[in-house]
Amino acid sequence: MALENQELRKAGLKVTLPRVKIYQILERAGEGDHFSAEDIYKLLMELGEDVGLATVYRVLTQFEAAGLVSRHHFEGGHSVFELARDEHHDHVVCVKCGRVREFTEPKVSEILDKVADQLGFTITDRTLYLYGVCKGGCEEEDKK
Repeated sequence: MALENQELRKAGLKVTLPRVKIYQILERAGEGDHFSAEDIYKLLMELGEDVGLATVYRVLTQFEAAGLVSRHHFEGGHSVFELARDEHHDHVVCVKCGRVREFTEPKVSEILDKVADQLGFTITDRTLYLYGVCKGGCEEEDKK
């Protein structure tokens, strides 16, 4: 738990049990996993933690303001969260099942930097979401 405490303190947040538990869930997530506040709440309930949904929302908002998490607004209207990372990555989202996959492609960054330069801009941040149907289950359903 020491690492979570350090990260929270470094971000200027008081170390509380709900913050630590939520941070741990996000930290243990597999690469590419994105959780809604409801997902985190359900996981906390499964672990027997007594943390309310309103607290989960409040903590995620605090984490976002402190730069600990990134919030994404994918199609469908709900927000999902992941721990903020230094390296940039983009997302592909299935419009059928909502599955999210991350990718990093240096050529995409090069092209976007070139376009921005031609338009007289320097990119300071970007968000790239690609939408489609995942191969396998969802794509096969469409063929039926």
